[in-house]
Amino acid sequence: MSEGLSSLLVELKEGEVLTAVRESLERGEDPLSLVESLREGMEEIGGRFERKEYYLSELIMSAEIFKEAMALIEPRLGGSSGGDKGSVIIGTVKGDIHDIGKNLVVTLLRCDGFRVHDLGVDVSPSDFVNKLRETGAPLLALSGLLTLAFDSMRDTVRAVVEAGLRERVKVIIGGGPVDDKVVEYVGADAFGKDAAQGVKLANAFLAG
Repeated sequence: MSEGLSSLLVELKEGEVLTAVRESLERGEDPLSLVESLREGMEEIGGRFERKEYYLSELIMSAEIFKEAMALIEPRLGGSSGGDKGSVIIGTVKGDIHDIGKNLVVTLLRCDGFRVHDLGVDVSPSDFVNKLRETGAPLLALSGLLTLAFDSMRDTVRAVVEAGLRERVKVIIGGGPVDDKVVEYVGADAFGKDAAQGVKLANAFLAG
């Protein structure tokens, strides 16, 4: 089913995607597997957009279908939106406005019991620092899909260092092109290859 769901999303078949999600949930399938399938579909759509096989209209439509599908899945993910595991600051860095991956991470973190402060997209280093100071959050999650986001991520980490907060704040990054080399370049602590791994990293860094 997961592969079929992903393909339906890539083909922008809104009604069929929502029907497939409802039927899968009714059968008791793992909600996280559905989330992962939707993520794979969005990743493929992003690739088609970059290759100019899809245009902005398809990108917008896919994002709307994704949101509708997630609205069906979220109640089955469990957890509490209030959260008690600790605070996380998250946002898409300056110069990048992609938010689908970030929004998925936000949803899973909240469902897993974290207090998430989502700053949105195109977030400046100073805004991240100000929110870290305001909340005392020990974890900062930076998202970016474009390669130009790497410099913004690095600038944000530098701002955290200059603010004297780096020793108490762990930094994780995520986005399509992120890997270990980018982690080193940015000065982060780790990267998540997908939303589920991002939640695992948050749990590992904030455990105890």
